[in-house]
Amino acid sequence: MSLVVTGASGHLGRRTAELLLDQVEPSTVVLVSRRPEVLADLAARGAEARRGDFNDPASLVNAFGGGERLLIISTDAIGQRVPQHANAIDAAKRAGVRAVAYTSFPNPSAENPSAVAADHRATEALLTASGLEWTLLRNALYSEFRIPEAQAALASGTFHHNQGEGRSAYVSREDCAAVAAAWLAAGSEHAGRTYDVTGPELLGADDLARTYAAAGGSPVIAATLDDDAFVAGMQGAGLPAEVAGLLASFGAAIRGGHLDQFPNTVEELTGRPPRPVSEVLASAL
Repeated sequence: MSLVVTGASGHLGRRTAELLLDQVEPSTVVLVSRRPEVLADLAARGAEARRGDFNDPASLVNAFGGGERLLIISTDAIGQRVPQHANAIDAAKRAGVRAVAYTSFPNPSAENPSAVAADHRATEALLTASGLEWTLLRNALYSEFRIPEAQAALASGTFHHNQGEGRSAYVSREDCAAVAAAWLAAGSEHAGRTYDVTGPELLGADDLARTYAAAGGSPVIAATLDDDAFVAGMQGAGLPAEVAGLLASFGAAIRGGHLDQFPNTVEELTGRPPRPVSEVLASAL
C-alpha cells in the first residue's frame, strides 16, 4: 500500500514529497499531478508519478489506486474547489484508500470573514462525513506571503494593514510540508484529529513592522486602514480587485480574532520547533 500526495508539482506538495522521500521507502510514495512529467527528479529517487486531475474523477481513482494514506492539498480555485475536493474524496473511497488528510485553514467557521473559509468548511464537512479515517491540517497564513508585504513596507517606510489589534501565528511553508510528511509517514494515531499548524509566535501589526524593519535594515511603522482604504491601496499598487479583496478578508479575519490559534503542532508532529517569520524573511530579503 502506498502513501499518496496530491498537488505534488505545487510548492507545498513538492516539498512534502521531498521530505517524505527522506523518511520512508521511496517505492511506497505516489505523487499525483496534472503534469507528472515535471516530477521526473522525484521519480528518479524511487517515487511513482501519476496523472490526476481534480476535474477528472476517473483519473483520480486511477491515481489513488493502491493508496493507503492520502494527502489532499487544497486547490487554489477559490469558490470552485469544493466540487474538486469532493471528487478527490469520492475517488479515495472508490480506490480503497484508508486514511485522508486535508490541508485546510484555521477556524473556517461561518463567522470567519476570510474569503477562503467557506470552501474549507465545506470540504471538512465532506471529509468528516465520508466514512474515511480523516485528519485536518489547518495551515495558518504563510510566512512566505509576508515577503512581498515586507518589501513594500520597506520601500515606503509604512506597513499599511487592516488587521487592527489582531494577531496571528504565521507559519512557513516548510513547516506545513514537514507536518504533512510526518502525517503520511505515521500510523493511525492522528485519526479524527484537527491540527492547527502555526508558527512559533503570535504577531500583531506593530510586531510585523518591527520584524520588517529589522530584516531590511530601515525603519517601518504600522498604519491602520479600514477595509475599503486597504483594498483601494492594494489596487493602487497594481493588484487585481479579487486579490486585494482576498487580502483584505485575511486582515478582517485577523482583526476579528479568528486566526489567533497558537498550538505546538509543528514540534509535536515533527520533533522540531517551527521557523519564525524573521528567519523566513532573512533568507529572502
